[in-house]
Amino acid sequence: MRFLFVHGTGVRRERHETLFALVKAGLTARFPGAAVDSCFWGDRFGATLSAGGRSVPGMGAPEHPGAPDPADAETAEWALLLTDPLCEVRVLAEAGWDDGPADGDGFGMPGVRPPGIQVLQLLDRLAELPGGAGDPGTPEGGELAALLHGTGLAAGFPAALEATAASAEAARAGERATGQPQARELATALARAVTAAALASAGAEADCTGVERDRLVELLTTRLGGDARVPGARAAAVLGRLAMRVTTQPLLNAWRPSLTADATPALGDILRYQARGAELREFLHERITAEPGPTVLIGHSLGGIALVDLLALAAARGEPVPGVGLLVTVGSQAPFLYELGALTGISPGTKLPYAFPHWLNVYDRHDLLSYLASPVFPGDPRVSDHRIASRQPFPACHSAYWKQAALYERIEQAVAEAEIG
Repeated sequence: MRFLFVHGTGVRRERHETLFALVKAGLTARFPGAAVDSCFWGDRFGATLSAGGRSVPGMGAPEHPGAPDPADAETAEWALLLTDPLCEVRVLAEAGWDDGPADGDGFGMPGVRPPGIQVLQLLDRLAELPGGAGDPGTPEGGELAALLHGTGLAAGFPAALEATAASAEAARAGERATGQPQARELATALARAVTAAALASAGAEADCTGVERDRLVELLTTRLGGDARVPGARAAAVLGRLAMRVTTQPLLNAWRPSLTADATPALGDILRYQARGAELREFLHERITAEPGPTVLIGHSLGGIALVDLLALAAARGEPVPGVGLLVTVGSQAPFLYELGALTGISPGTKLPYAFPHWLNVYDRHDLLSYLASPVFPGDPRVSDHRIASRQPFPACHSAYWKQAALYERIEQAVAEAEIG
């Protein structure tokens, strides 16, 4: 009997040697008389950046050397707002402003109620309007209504208004805004909070440019008695630098070249296989048939996908791969690709070909790249799933199978069930 190990995506020579050593040790311990071989394909069929990554912005010479692009800071701030729409309002609620005399410039009605409370009253009135402040049937309609509908934000806008107006953060900030400049800054922060909440609610369904977003903030700020031309100084001073540190966009901009280079083997191998998988399948066929069977094929991740495709295509042609007695996929995406219609060898809704071998599919619930096979091929006695619990989080669990005694115990059971001797 012979075992042939087929590694997964992103694996190159050094990593392959480490993984195969674990596989060979685990199999030899249970099958001392069996041959354990490997099919290393990473260097020959794996993905590389053939042009040195020149398609990646920033991979070569910087597009804008020198100071960071101000747009990066703005993008980072809005990324923070989309995650927590009230973050700027919360800064004003907790940090407040330095005490100082109100400037008495006619904002609201000084002396009757603090200017900040008047801003909140205006926000409350907007939230109470039918359909929100953008209802075209109200005097406050017009441009705002058209903007909300044109950006896909109309549906979530009333709830965004209401949530912001009713928030404890807004109430506290309103109490602390005792002067006119403070009230104007609060108006801007509230308008940005409402806009961010509406954008977050719409998610990927939003069709909103930065210009449209800024105009929405400007319209809301004006209605609240503020001045949208200058961002809130207090909140911006606290959160601007924080946004550049903790949000992903600036990091992605800076790290995109290295991230792309690092991700190319793993992601690139999958994309290359989808486009030119026949080359790898032909290579696997040659390696499988180079030695007499019976052969147990063990495919990890993308290796499992390629083996399922190869065996299914060959069986469908009436030319099953000689000598294959058992297929074992470990941490494989083949069942998921089958459901998507992205598996080359089997179309969605069709059964495995008659000559397809017994298939043991091993998964770990914490491995986000592992899927179940038997539910998508219901009633097929050749297909079984087995769960491994490595107790490791993703992505470590995707490679943690090979040190688990339970894996080799289950393979030994599957070999016996398939009557491979």
